[in-house]
Amino acid sequence: MHTRTLAHILPFAVFMSFIAIEGLLPWLDKDGVIALQPESPLYLYPLKTMVVGSLLLYFRKHYHEISIKQIVRPSIAISAILAGIIVFMLWIQMDWLLPFQKPAPGYNPNLIPNDIHRIVLIAFRLAGASIVVPVMEEIFWRSYIARMIINQDFESVPVGTFSWASFLGTVLLFGLEHQFIIAGLMAGAIYHALLCRTKSIAACITAHSVTNLLLGIFVLKSGAWRFW
Repeated sequence: MHTRTLAHILPFAVFMSFIAIEGLLPWLDKDGVIALQPESPLYLYPLKTMVVGSLLLYFRKHYHEISIKQIVRPSIAISAILAGIIVFMLWIQMDWLLPFQKPAPGYNPNLIPNDIHRIVLIAFRLAGASIVVPVMEEIFWRSYIARMIINQDFESVPVGTFSWASFLGTVLLFGLEHQFIIAGLMAGAIYHALLCRTKSIAACITAHSVTNLLLGIFVLKSGAWRFW
């Protein structure tokens, strides 16, 4: 596999592997293989954040499509921030689960009795959600998958190139990645529209970051842990 392809896939694959491990832990606890406290899975998030963040830093030279110069342009910056705010406002109104889904408890740091540990975990959750996750997901979904659907040689496809197959495929898969699938579909559609308008992965990262930061602040203020 080409190094640039690996750079776009591996951080996301590792992130999803951690999610799979988190989902497996309750089953191992139920079968008596391990003994878990309710707060035990929360400690995986800092590790996940550091590992995925380290991979992004390691491969940073391969993300040539991310241009900081683009996001300082007022028209692109304003579009990205507005898109992030809109997704956040819609997301908290769309906490609908499909019939086959079971509600997840979410990431509740109040389960941690130690004050310092709780503060550290909240800091990692906010930083991971608003910095690491937007970079990792936008590199994978909007930079790699959106272009790879058009042409397997994804680097030959200009960023922001529109096709219905790319749009629908990326939006559907992005929605299925999330617990709130309908909200995920909505977010995927708005981020992709932003991509096609601005031709900027940096704009998508900024919008995604704004959404997740606002969502984190909302969760901490409201206690709506299901959104985490």
